[in-house]
Amino acid sequence: MIIALSEQVQEQLGKTELVVITERVDDVALLLAQMMNMGFPEILDQHLPRHWKQQGLSWGWTAVIWLAYILSEGDHRKVAMETYVRGMRQTLGQITAQTIRVLDFSDDRLAHLLKHLSKAKYWHAIEQALNERSIAVYNLPTEVIRCDATTVSASHEVVDGGLVQFGHSKDDPSRPQIKLMTASLDPLGLPLATTVVSGEQADDGLYLPLLERLDPRLQKPGLLVVGDCKMSALDIRAYLSARQQVYLSPLPLTGATAQQMPQWISQGIAKDKAGELERVFRPHDQGQDVLVAQGYEVERTCRVQDASGHREWSERVLVVHSPSHGERQSKALDKRLAQAETKIRALTPARGRGKRQITEEAELGKAIAKVLKAHRVEDLLQIAYVKQTECRTQYVGRGRGSAERETRVIEKVRYQITEVTRQAERIDDLKARFGWKAFVTNAPAARLSLADAVLCYRHEYRVERIFNRLKSRLHIAPMFVSCDDQIQGLTYLLTLGVRVLTVMEFTLRRSLQKDRAKLPGLHPENRNKGTDKPTAERVLKAFSKVTLTILKDTAGREVGRWLTPLSSVQQDILKRLGLEASLYQQLEILHTRN
Repeated sequence: MIIALSEQVQEQLGKTELVVITERVDDVALLLAQMMNMGFPEILDQHLPRHWKQQGLSWGWTAVIWLAYILSEGDHRKVAMETYVRGMRQTLGQITAQTIRVLDFSDDRLAHLLKHLSKAKYWHAIEQALNERSIAVYNLPTEVIRCDATTVSASHEVVDGGLVQFGHSKDDPSRPQIKLMTASLDPLGLPLATTVVSGEQADDGLYLPLLERLDPRLQKPGLLVVGDCKMSALDIRAYLSARQQVYLSPLPLTGATAQQMPQWISQGIAKDKAGELERVFRPHDQGQDVLVAQGYEVERTCRVQDASGHREWSERVLVVHSPSHGERQSKALDKRLAQAETKIRALTPARGRGKRQITEEAELGKAIAKVLKAHRVEDLLQIAYVKQTECRTQYVGRGRGSAERETRVIEKVRYQITEVTRQAERIDDLKARFGWKAFVTNAPAARLSLADAVLCYRHEYRVERIFNRLKSRLHIAPMFVSCDDQIQGLTYLLTLGVRVLTVMEFTLRRSLQKDRAKLPGLHPENRNKGTDKPTAERVLKAFSKVTLTILKDTAGREVGRWLTPLSSVQQDILKRLGLEASLYQQLEILHTRN
């Protein structure tokens, strides 16, 4: 970077020694400004208690600055904050207009902040206030809510009644975990309500408390709540129906559904042959419509008895076949069959050194059954085997044989598998039943058609992006806090970071689509590539290598400030996010000491 020095600075350079201070501003100024626009400092200060003797930064500003560091560096360690703040005091003070002290970010003070955030009475109020502001300020759509849960593995010691417990996990079943339950606003994936519970708890009991916490404006009649099969529990459906809200979720293959599903599939196959299934198409990446599903629906009446009395309502069961899902299941079956065939043939190897032979028919039968069960291909393979007997005559006793010596016959028995045949008819019948799933909804067809329901549910990945960002960009694991209240508080703090990324991404994409414009330069592999759907992560990366350089004389007086000039793309991003163009330029204003 070439810096043009004024005559006054050149004169100073010639007469005295200067101190050079360098701060990596990067995306920190952008993140701070975005959180200020979202009202984070005011809302946190409004709901987090402040001791009357407390000095220094408020809890709101402490959380905002810490969160800016976490989002920028992906590091939530409390111990790193003092060093970071010491090297960024000029930037942080200028952007926030606050007096920045290193002691405001000590380990004890940050632990106290997390303890406050962990308390439900504070956190629930903060979530509701942020939801109200975001929906009003950014005019967010509020027709669809998605609910889902995830787990976060930990390395903490498991204690009775603690937050970190062993439970069902897709990440690492050998490690204890905590569980997060989240309700998010569709389509942008904004977390509306988050609950942190111990890792052994089941998902079913977490839906109702989460839904009850939603902002009253989000509990309006006709709200569509989408969740996985665990949300299809009868009491959850009854709760939503009683409040005139709409639900959509798949039915699990348990209980009555497991008994009814074979009949539903048979009806679907018959309707398919008669050409009576409703077909669902979706545009491909290249603009061509592709068949993604086909199905039919049946209507039924649900009844429940609770404290308020007997209640019933009507719901639709959508029996849907996905060709791609069926094809994946078929390929998986072929793979299991091939693996089973290989292992079954290996049960009876040819005679040789170290080749164990099966000599009992019952033993062979058990070995074959074990392989078939392990690969879930029972009744799909037919195995033929033969009993082979080898007789050998030898003399009784030691020494050379003679015509007069007694002999005996040694009989060796082994079983040899001769043929493994696939039951083609059974396999074809089974494959024809692959790819079927049943969904349930109380929405009328005019509100949610079968096609709309299928396409809506396939956007379930949107809520998964919240969990992905927590585990990737924000690096929630491993957790560098040990106390339960700090684990909860840190998790809630990191969900605020997801809010920042989500709103930033939504605002930028909406602006680009409105102007039918694209942002170039966000893809390092192709600088000329433009996109109208930039991710927040790429936007933040676009602000890397923005540096503030400050010159001071030995008396501590500032002689000059220089900031890396912003590119046209960076300036365009700031403008589309509704941030002041002078956000970064203000850092170049000289500070004078009294």
